[in-house]
This record gives sequence, structure tokens and C-alpha cells, in this order.
Amino acid sequence: MDLTKPRWRKSTKSDTGACVEVADNIIGHVLVRDTKDRDGGTLAFGPAAWQSFVSTAADLRP
Repeated sequence: MDLTKPRWRKSTKSDTGACVEVADNIIGHVLVRDTKDRDGGTLAFGPAAWQSFVSTAADLRP
């Protein structure tokens, strides 16, 4: 396994193509990019910020 490249994944529920991809990288950050524009930039979040986002998103689910 090449630890220098992130392993991107997206939700199995994203069948429309309008989604983001997420990857954990080796320096302890979570990376996020637009599936339709993979070269358009990447956001990096620390573990605490990402966990807060995931928890909030889960709370907002209908």
C-alpha cells in the first residue's frame, strides 16, 4: 500500500454524482474534494473538526 497517496472514497448512497469524496491521509487529516472536479482543490480537516461535522450531519438526518 502506498501511504503517500490518499485512498479516496464516497458514500455508497451517492448515486447522483453530486457528492464529495473523503480520504484519511498519513498526517492525521481528513481530506475532502468534489467528485465532479477532483483537480479543483482539496480541503483538509483535523480529526476533531471532522468528527464534529460528522456528528452534526448525523443529527440533521431526517
